[in-house]
Amino acid sequence: MNQTQQLIAQLLYQSDGLSVTAFLKLLTDQFLGQVTFSSSFSYEDQAITHEILSNQLPVKIFTLDTGRMFPETYSVWSSTNAAYQTHIKAYYPDQDKLQEFVEANGPNSFYESVDNRKTCCFIRKVEPLRKALAGNAIWITGLRAAHSPDRQNLPILEWDEANQIIKYHPILHWTTEEVKNYIQKNKVPYNPLHDRGFVSIGCAPCTRAIQPGEDFRAGRWWWEDANKKECGLHVHEEVVAPVAPNP
Repeated sequence: MNQTQQLIAQLLYQSDGLSVTAFLKLLTDQFLGQVTFSSSFSYEDQAITHEILSNQLPVKIFTLDTGRMFPETYSVWSSTNAAYQTHIKAYYPDQDKLQEFVEANGPNSFYESVDNRKTCCFIRKVEPLRKALAGNAIWITGLRAAHSPDRQNLPILEWDEANQIIKYHPILHWTTEEVKNYIQKNKVPYNPLHDRGFVSIGCAPCTRAIQPGEDFRAGRWWWEDANKKECGLHVHEEVVAPVAPNP
């Protein structure tokens, strides 16, 4: 067992029996100034944001502004800042790379091929994420086991090889009802798209509402094969930028 594995094992042992808030405090005490949380302003992320800000925990909160988010997402971002008297930091795509990609392939080329879509995600999400995570030791996420079959066996703490950071999934085993009840009980601002059948909310052109009985991820990149539906933010191997062919 290497040092990283030993550290994760130790943290898992320390987390046993602790509430989310208590374990977050332990992490911020142990990794002072090196704990960060990525928010997409989803139900899950808003619940974690409330835990962090209502308890005044020293966790840096950031979002990835891809430039193609829903108006409702920007609204809940503003209402969250106002409700908690905070300023959630945004990271943006590299302007030159984005311009080059769009000029070469068109603004909606992600509909044309998986390679184009993955390259778009890489420029708008993966690269900005790497900048956001640099210099941190702990990355808090809103992943839940119910999101996809691949996430049902995740531990609450894991090593992210691509970003060289420990990931903590505090509400991994919460049910959807538990998340909704938490939001309502604590009067947490949330994205109104959730009330209209949107469960996983990303970029506007790549997200739709799902129908009753559809899979959680059916609303993301619905034109692609189901086993390709990842943007590259949460993977277990190093992400390499895909090369999209010019038209």
